[in-house]
Amino acid sequence: MRLLLTSDTHVPARARRLPEALLAGIDAADAVIHAGDWIDEATLDLLESRSRRLIGVYGNNDGPSLRRRLPEIARAELAGVRFGVVHETGPATGREGRCAARFPDLDVLVFGHSHIPWDTAAGNLRLLNPGSPTDRRRQPFCSFMTLTASDGAVHDVVLHRLPPKR
Repeated sequence: MRLLLTSDTHVPARARRLPEALLAGIDAADAVIHAGDWIDEATLDLLESRSRRLIGVYGNNDGPSLRRRLPEIARAELAGVRFGVVHETGPATGREGRCAARFPDLDVLVFGHSHIPWDTAAGNLRLLNPGSPTDRRRQPFCSFMTLTASDGAVHDVVLHRLPPKR
């Protein structure tokens, strides 16, 4: 199963639209995971219409209309892998331990908020942050992730670096 991970799209605050490479990745994925900070419902509508399956949560910048449509925490089993999705995990220091304690029943936790790509493990829990496809903040590039889930395991995690905005 091919998955695309994204977060912190911030449309239209940080970009007028999503990058073409991200949209092409969404079209190719079996499931899309979005870890919050959509900003507008149009982006949620777009991903719902283009995704075979969409799993998403709201973020700290998402208003009441998005919070009515999305949970704070989402969970899904995909190809035998237990995924969780949340926007914020707190400071980087101690993140692995906090998340392992908070989500002992997960294999992978996808999170956002920092706009900083992240790929670490805490025991049996893998933590993934795809960065942001529209707002690199202090990072050298915008980004999203893809991976393959099969037979209860995650393979081929790729961080996709997006070209600079023109």
